[in-house]
Amino acid sequence: MPQRPDTLETVLLAVELLRRIPRGRKITASELHRQLKDAGIERSERTIQRQLEMLSSHFEIERDERSKPYGYRWLERAQTLAVPHLTPHESLLLQLAEEHLKHLLPARLMQSMDGFFTQARRNLGDDSQGHGTQSTRLAREWPRKVRVVATSQPLLPPAIPSGVLEEVSDALYANRWLELDYQNAAGKRKSIKVMPLGLAQQGPRLYLVCRYEDFDNERSLALHRIRKAQASTLTFARPVEFDLQKYDDDGRFGFGEGQQVRLTFCIENEAGFHLRETPLSKDQHVQDHNDGWMEITATVVDSAMLDWWLRGFGTAVTDVRKMTLNTEEK
Repeated sequence: MPQRPDTLETVLLAVELLRRIPRGRKITASELHRQLKDAGIERSERTIQRQLEMLSSHFEIERDERSKPYGYRWLERAQTLAVPHLTPHESLLLQLAEEHLKHLLPARLMQSMDGFFTQARRNLGDDSQGHGTQSTRLAREWPRKVRVVATSQPLLPPAIPSGVLEEVSDALYANRWLELDYQNAAGKRKSIKVMPLGLAQQGPRLYLVCRYEDFDNERSLALHRIRKAQASTLTFARPVEFDLQKYDDDGRFGFGEGQQVRLTFCIENEAGFHLRETPLSKDQHVQDHNDGWMEITATVVDSAMLDWWLRGFGTAVTDVRKMTLNTEEK
């Protein structure tokens, strides 16, 4: 099979770089080199540097030469490279995906999608002149028609130190050991080496599920308590017995240990009405009492979160009983 001409290879590389140069923040040649490598495009960093020098002289791309490594970004009002055939519905999907996946996908993977996200935002941007198609206008209105609402008191997300999420997600994605400077809830700070196994978002917080070096049990570390993170060059074999779904089902994010119990409690009808519509478990049983109360029985995972939830009802919940599945009552 004949090789593609060097000219075509150069054009394709230029297109990939133009797509990945962001607006509003700077990116370096080494960062673009990593993105292209992750996408399966092998080019030397020097080649990318030469291409960036050429592109910044022909397009509305700012080259920050105040310090090395140089940073590149599209000027604020520049027309960035458009992603072809991106329909209004595809633009809407990308816009929603960017918002909800930004903490759950590897940071570099999200960065490699910058060109698509930027074009999606532009496609659904302001249309004060009314020139867009009806489909575009309807897609633009959709984000204002839907909302994910909180099930408890809303909290602002804790601040995660710069670079931590990127290093953690990179190590998790590539199965590499992770070196952390971690400060626990009691304020104790120490350096640890961990095997990253999973990333979970719980409300406004992000948690890293990992194993400490020389240990075979899992722990959850709050990302905002990681002061510094560095992905190692050393890889590990991911434990075949670990399952993030099972870890969650066992109530580990609710400070449980996977112990299932048969829970029984009485609750006022008004306070517990929602449990008829959204039961605690598939085997939940509701017994109505004549005094304005009902008795709930369900098989659930025992955890501190369960206790907090029950205490949240105050005097509207009474007679709480737990029986483990081996019939020993707690």
